[in-house]
Formats: sequence, C-alpha cells, structure tokens
Amino acid sequence: MTGRRTLVPFINLGHFLDHLVMLVFPAVVVALAREWDRPYSELLPLALGGFIAFGAFALPAGWLADHWSRYRMMAVFFFGIGVSMIATGFAQTPWQIGAGLTLIGVFAAIYHPVGIAMLVAAPEKMGRALGWNGLWGNLGLAAAALIAGALMDVWGWRSAFFIPGVVCIAAGAAFLVLVRDPGPVAKKSRTIGLHVDAGTMARIFAVLLIATACGGVIFNSTTVAMPKVFDERLASLTQSSLGIGALVAFVYSLAALAQLAMGALIDRFELRRLMIGIALIQIPLLALAANLEGWAMLAAALAMMLAVFGQIPLNDVIVGKYVADEYRARVLSIRYVVSLGVAAVAVPLIAVLHRTEGGFKNVFLVLAALAAGMLVASLFFPSRRAITQAPSAATS
Repeated sequence: MTGRRTLVPFINLGHFLDHLVMLVFPAVVVALAREWDRPYSELLPLALGGFIAFGAFALPAGWLADHWSRYRMMAVFFFGIGVSMIATGFAQTPWQIGAGLTLIGVFAAIYHPVGIAMLVAAPEKMGRALGWNGLWGNLGLAAAALIAGALMDVWGWRSAFFIPGVVCIAAGAAFLVLVRDPGPVAKKSRTIGLHVDAGTMARIFAVLLIATACGGVIFNSTTVAMPKVFDERLASLTQSSLGIGALVAFVYSLAALAQLAMGALIDRFELRRLMIGIALIQIPLLALAANLEGWAMLAAALAMMLAVFGQIPLNDVIVGKYVADEYRARVLSIRYVVSLGVAAVAVPLIAVLHRTEGGFKNVFLVLAALAAGMLVASLFFPSRRAITQAPSAATS
C-alpha cells in the first residue's frame, strides 16, 4: 500500500494508543489506592497535570504541524508517548507518577490537532472517516481498562505502563518505515473559512467552542470515573481489577459503535439537527445514572456512553467542512485546547464531589447540567440553508 491507504491505518492506530495511554492511570489508581493504602480522592489528582498538558500542548502541536511537518509530529507523538509511559512505570513516589503522567499528556496532545487534520485532508466521505477513527479511539479507552486490569492482576501496576509503552515505540518505528512523508501542506486559501462568510464562521466557531467545552468535561468525567464507579456500584458482579476492566471495556467497546452510526448520519443529515438530538439524549441518561447500581447501572452506563461517544465526530466534522486545509491543524488545536484543557476540570471535579455525601450521584447531576448547556449552544448553530445562503468566503 502507498500514500493515503498506508497513512489512514496509522492515524487510526494513533487514536487508539492516544486514548489508551491517557486512561491507563484511572484504571491503575483503583488498585494503587489499595496497595499504597491511600484514598482514591487523594491519588486521582496526580492525573491532573497530564490532562492539563493534554489540552494545553495541543496548541503548539498544531502550530508546529502547519509550520514544520504533520508527518514528523506524528512520529514524535508515537515515540514520545512510548518513552513517557515507560518512564512512568519506574516511578517510586506519587510526585514521580504525577510528573510522568504530565509528560505523557504533553506528547499525547500532539495526536488530535495533527492526526485529525491529516485524516480530514481528502476523504471522500468525511463522516465515515471520522466515524471509523472515533471507533478506534474509543476502543483505546476500552482497551486501557481491560489491558491495565489484566496486567495488574498478573504482573503488577508497573507493567500497565511498561508494555503499552513498548507497543507505542514499535508503532512509531513502523510508521517511519511504512508511511511516506507527504510533504508540507499546500497554501491555497486566503481565509480560514472555507466557502463561509466571516460572520457565519464566527457563529459556527462560537457554538463549536461552547459545545466542545461542555462535551469535553462530560467525556473526560465519564471515562475517568467509570472504573471507580463500577468498583463501587457493580460490586455484586465483580471485585477484581480484571473484572472491573472487562466491564468497562465491554461498555466502551459497544458504545464505540455509536461513532460509526454518527459518521453515517453526518454524511446524510445536517449538523444542527444531529447536535441538538445527541444533546437531548445525554441529559436524561446522565441524570438516570446518578442513582443506579448493579445490572441497572451497567445498562444505563452503556446507553449513556453511546450518547457521549456519538457526539465526538460532530465537532471534528465542523472543522473539516468549514475550515481550509492549511489552517485545520491550528483550528483543531484551539478546539482541543478548549476540549481537553477544560476537560482537566474533570479530575478535581470528581475528586471533590466523590468526597461529598452524594458521591458519584452529584458528579452525574453536574454532567447532566453541562449537557443542557451543550443543547442550548446547539440551538444557535446555523442551519444548512443559512450556511448555503450566506456569502462565500473569498478563496483562490
């Protein structure tokens, strides 16, 4: 295979590994709290630096990709997360774990502004391409809990960092060998907006940022908290790290299929209706999850994550449809600075609310309120008719 046919599998693999490395610690911390005899609410904040870096470093990553090389930045991504994972596995103290997780976040931040920009550069069906890419990312979420749980039960928590780190380095080596450097991005457009006037583009961008911020907190909170939620509320079903990881993987793997469905819908229906619909679904499901346990909680978690995962391709396809290619990495970097930076709030949010009387009940109620904010923002997204009737942006 040559060209794009070789590139796309590595872009999808990168998404898988990106979410896997960021979600290893939320699975590890459940067992680590027992091993170190420290409360979950004390150890979880060690991940805060990593999630802040995951968002903050997306901006320089996008700038470097557009001004230096998207291809080389992807190589840095693979090798960087691999080395960082291995280094974290050698940690002896909580602060060393925190430093290692922050370094993982720095390199993991490269993927979304760079990998997604490469993916949407020239697909025939953008929705389908993003749907499959999102599926791989969510399988990475699922694999994190399952792989970490299995490795911890067999070889201890350090192996949950060592082995994925080696896999990431191997993926980077294969990327350099098998994927040809496509060269710099051609400069064609005079404006950021693609066939959209400045006023409409500003409205689209404002709605995108609000939906991104609310959706980012919801996504990160649910994925970070899920191993501990299952540890507390599914005790009647399993009590081992592997069992918890398997249940989380089961939910995430099935929920990931929502991205394929959403990808197909994106190619057929206007974005405004899809954005409103997915927000409407999330609100009652998040509220419902606040009070359930056992099999009922497992079913609610599956339905909830279907809605949460289904929302993800919508924001990326907005950038793909309305932003000129040579600006996409930078615009995507802004989107992910907001999404992943604001999503870092999830770690202290969970830690603080978990200590309250309501525990995870209060977490889910706050997330339902954020879903309502996402719904309000979606109502202001311009319709397809409004966009097509607006004056086109000047391009050459």
